[in-house]
Amino acid sequence: MRRDTILFDINETVLDLGALRAKFADTFGDPAIAATWFAMLLHSSTVCALTGVKTTFAALAGDVLDAVAARRGTALTEAQRNELLGGFASLPAHGDVQGALARLQAAGYRRVAFSNSSTDLVTRQLTNAGLTPHFDAIISVEEAGSFKPDPLVYAHAAQRLDRAASDLRLVATHDWDTHGALAAGLRAAYIDRTGAPYMPVYRRPDVMAPTMDEIVTQILAADATP
Repeated sequence: MRRDTILFDINETVLDLGALRAKFADTFGDPAIAATWFAMLLHSSTVCALTGVKTTFAALAGDVLDAVAARRGTALTEAQRNELLGGFASLPAHGDVQGALARLQAAGYRRVAFSNSSTDLVTRQLTNAGLTPHFDAIISVEEAGSFKPDPLVYAHAAQRLDRAASDLRLVATHDWDTHGALAAGLRAAYIDRTGAPYMPVYRRPDVMAPTMDEIVTQILAADATP
């Protein structure tokens, strides 16, 4: 079957979490807390996946925000909490995303949003970022009852899309996510948005680049090879 379907991680890969830095600076006096909060959120979702805890990414986001505030000795007002969490639903797209998605559409690819966010949240995220027309489908891990990088969620995506895992490719800026996809039998592409070294013990994808446009160029070349 033709390799014509590409999954895209959403948070950080497609949407720019840098927009939250000003909001976290206003609340905590330090814009770097935004990255700390998101790293703790990913850590917590992985723990839930490994131990069978059933929750949602949005609920975890609020719980982790409360934990971050407590560690900082800050008592969040309801308005501050809503402002920070609401900002997560209103992130802008990275500047290289729309053009790259358009190139894939022109080449006949199906573009699928594949996120730890709930279906409701990722739908709002894509709508607010003006990206809804650029995706053909949305798959949330909530459908599988776990979080990436649980192999179960990648297998669920393949089943939903009626494709063999080996016919799918995941594009992500998280090396643990590309590693998870590769371990589950998918192909992957890593977009280096941070400059941090790729974890050497993880499986490495055949496509790696610093911009989405370069990612697409490499994908098109790789898929053109018999």
